[in-house]
Amino acid sequence: MASVGAMSSGAAGGSPEIPEGMSPDARETWPSPELISSWLGDAEFDFEFRPGEDVPLPDDPEAQAAARRFRDVLGRFASGVTVVTSTSNGEPVGMTCQSFSSVSLDPPLVLFIPAKTSRAWPLIQRSGRFCVNFLAADQADLSNAMASRGVDKFADVAWSPSEATGSPILDGTLAHLDCTIHSVHEAGDHYVVIGRVLDLANTDGDDPLLFFQGKYRTTAH
Repeated sequence: MASVGAMSSGAAGGSPEIPEGMSPDARETWPSPELISSWLGDAEFDFEFRPGEDVPLPDDPEAQAAARRFRDVLGRFASGVTVVTSTSNGEPVGMTCQSFSSVSLDPPLVLFIPAKTSRAWPLIQRSGRFCVNFLAADQADLSNAMASRGVDKFADVAWSPSEATGSPILDGTLAHLDCTIHSVHEAGDHYVVIGRVLDLANTDGDDPLLFFQGKYRTTAH
C-alpha cells in the first residue's frame, strides 16, 4: 500500500499540514508544544489501562466507592495488550495500551483510548499516524518497558518501520495495524482516537498477552 509520507497542504494562515488520510477536524485537538511540555511529568508509568483505571480517585468517600466499583467491574473484562507506536522528530515513540477495539470494516477503522495525561499520546497525535502492535504471551517485559517513563523505551527493542507510515513494528508481536489518525473525540478524562487502517498483517505466534483484574494473563494461566 502506498506510503503516507506525502503531506497535504495546510489551511490558509500557516496552519499545520495535515497528513494524508487524516480528517481535517482532527487537527483541532492538536496540543500546543507548551501543553505537551506540561504533560511530560515524572510519573514512573504511562500505561493506558482501560478507561477509569489510571485516573486518580476523588477525595469524597462516596465518590471513591463508586469509582472503585466502576474499576472493579470493568476489570472483569479480559482484554489483549497492545503497544501503539509512532515517530516524533525522527525518533520512535510508544505506549502500552489496553483500550483498543475495531470500529468499522468499510472504511477500515480502529480505536484506542489514551488518557489526557498521557505522555506519549500528544507526540503520536502530532505525527498524525500510528501502528498498533498486538503483544504475544511472552512480551510482558516489553509491555512494561513501553509503559515506563524517563527511560529510552526503544534502547533494547528490535523493530522495523512500517511500509505505510514508517511507524515502528515491534519484533515478536502477533500482528500489527498501520494507521493514520481519522478523528479524535474528547471523552471525559480520555480521548477516543479513531484510526484509519492503511496496512495490516499477522506475524508468527498464536498466544496473546492478556490483562485481567489488574494482572497480565495468558491463555495457559
